[in-house]
Amino acid sequence: MRFILDFLYLFAALAYSPVIIYRAIRHKRYRTGWGQRFGKIIRRNPAKKCIWIHAVSVGEVNAAKTILKELENIHNDFEIVISTTTDTGHARATNLFGKNHQVFFFPFDFSLAMYRAFKNIRPKVCLLMELEVWPNFIDIAQQLHVPVIIVNGRISDKSFFRYGKIKPFAKIVFGKVSLVLAQTQEYASRFKEIGAPDENVIVTGSLKYDTAQITDKVEGADKVSHQLSIDNERLWIAGATGPGEEKIILDVFAQLVKREQFKDLRLVIVPRKPERFDDVAQLIGEAGFDFVRYSEFKKTDKISREKTSVILGDTMGDLRKLYCLATVIFVGRTLVPMGGSDMMEAAALGKCTIFGPHAFNFKQTVNALLENNGAIMVENQEQLLDAMQKCLARPEYAQEIARNGREVIRKNQGATQKTIEQIEKFLDTTS
Repeated sequence: MRFILDFLYLFAALAYSPVIIYRAIRHKRYRTGWGQRFGKIIRRNPAKKCIWIHAVSVGEVNAAKTILKELENIHNDFEIVISTTTDTGHARATNLFGKNHQVFFFPFDFSLAMYRAFKNIRPKVCLLMELEVWPNFIDIAQQLHVPVIIVNGRISDKSFFRYGKIKPFAKIVFGKVSLVLAQTQEYASRFKEIGAPDENVIVTGSLKYDTAQITDKVEGADKVSHQLSIDNERLWIAGATGPGEEKIILDVFAQLVKREQFKDLRLVIVPRKPERFDDVAQLIGEAGFDFVRYSEFKKTDKISREKTSVILGDTMGDLRKLYCLATVIFVGRTLVPMGGSDMMEAAALGKCTIFGPHAFNFKQTVNALLENNGAIMVENQEQLLDAMQKCLARPEYAQEIARNGREVIRKNQGATQKTIEQIEKFLDTTS
């Protein structure tokens, strides 16, 4: 089986290599960490027992924050290492955890690379954030008697459909997972249907509610406001946007500021992917708006001397600071079929939150927010314009939405403790 998998991986790698080369040249991705991707990982404290946490990208990294902090407090005799798959995930994990913990790129699932990784890391338990289950990884972990726990587990509609097409194979893989801690009962049922044993699946809730800090102030937000000369004007933040959305947002913004009552409105666009910053800057220019790039001020501590109508958030790690300054927030990758971005953070900050219909990666949160009138979902550009007009013209309406959204986040917190209780059972049995 491993020989067949390795052959298929090799074929896929050769087929995908032109894309990797293009992105490495054009977007400066995949340029680092190649030794780690082939299992060459050096632990900082090899004498200690080890917990290996894997988080694919930024969302999973953020979801791991509370778990890692609790494990740190309870098990300081363990070294905790964190792997990611994407460049953005690696950057975020390094920023959050790199000072105290080893951060590295997840090895390719070639059997030799994965064997090498396990030999170097020697984990006592592996925690996979949300889903990311690879066949050789699971097989080698089982062979070495290393428990594998899926934490904050979820299976999107798309993933569920794909696993359904290879159900016999999926059943073999998921049958080797030691424990699945699912976000919802629906996700738990899906894990069982694709092969996880019923007794190994437990619903613990979503960790992202716990990582969404309920507060009115974010450290560094005042500095951002000062640098960008944001005073009492209203601010529309479009966060984590995807291809196709920025033009819609700019068109809506253009229609809004034509009206006298919305003349004070300013727009901040923060693309989800760093490699798109320049493309979005070009879009803003073509739309005829005067704008600044936040990166011009962040590095130099300069202050914008003009109140441009549009601000491009082209830095990493500042979205939450910008959200804190918002009057209304649009959560991106939802007007286009990309699965959505995290809307919990916006709601937890007590902001009126709007998103589109394509948020299938956050299905449970979307349902909870909409059922409790804690957010607004729009289907298209016209509805986005109507929602923005209503929120800006009726502040009391926007404030009610914001209060309801924050309460939804508050009521759904508590998954971290439930998750830790289950992980503890495996750590107590490790030697």
